[in-house]
Parts: sequence; structure tokens; C-alpha cells
Amino acid sequence: MDKVADIGRDIGEYIRLQRNNAKISLRQLSKLAGVSNPYLSQIERGVRKPSAEILQQIAKGLRISAEALYVQAGLLDLPSGGPVADAIRADTELSERQKQVLLDVYESFRRENRAARTSDTDTQPEE
Repeated sequence: MDKVADIGRDIGEYIRLQRNNAKISLRQLSKLAGVSNPYLSQIERGVRKPSAEILQQIAKGLRISAEALYVQAGLLDLPSGGPVADAIRADTELSERQKQVLLDVYESFRRENRAARTSDTDTQPEE
């Protein structure tokens, strides 16, 4: 089986797992996501590979991060940033926009501190 088919099956299994964890039926997710029941069923069975837009709708229906589905589908690389970034992404009290703003601020502080450390080592006199 080729890689594209594997990715389609993997994302379908992941969506089914998330749906089961949320304790909602296929029909309920179909309504919440605004995706037809037969199409959603095909995605879960790995028959169809959803677009990024459809993944975003499914993520909204599941109340999970669209980024998580994009990573699972191979559309995005696994995010980096360590435990703080992971905690921000996992926080269910924040909207996706709020999470992104926090992540951007956090990364800007990290870059600033790396630059400061680099300039500190550059300005220290040699022994």
C-alpha cells in the first residue's frame, strides 16, 4: 500500500479514536462538523483523505486542535517547544487564536533570551 493511502487510513483511525473518546456518534460529529455522514464514514475507514478545510471542521466538531489533526494527517510537522508549548496547546480553556498568541509571545521571549546569551558570550574577554 502506498504512503498516501497509509496517511488516509491513519487520520481516519485517529478521528475515530478522538470521536470515541469524546463519546459522540458518527452522526453527531457529522452535524457538529458540517460534514456529510457518508463522507465522514469514508474518512474514518481510510477510503477518503480529507482536505485541510475538512480537517478543521472535524476538529471544531471534536473540540480539539486543528493542528493536532494536521500533524496526524502529515500536513504539518510535529510542533516543537517543550512542555510549556505543549501545555498551552493542550489547554481546553483557550481558543485557538489565544493559544497561537501565547505561543508567539513565548517563542519571542525564547529568541530574545538566546540572542542575549549569544551576545553575552561574544562580549566576554578571552582568558
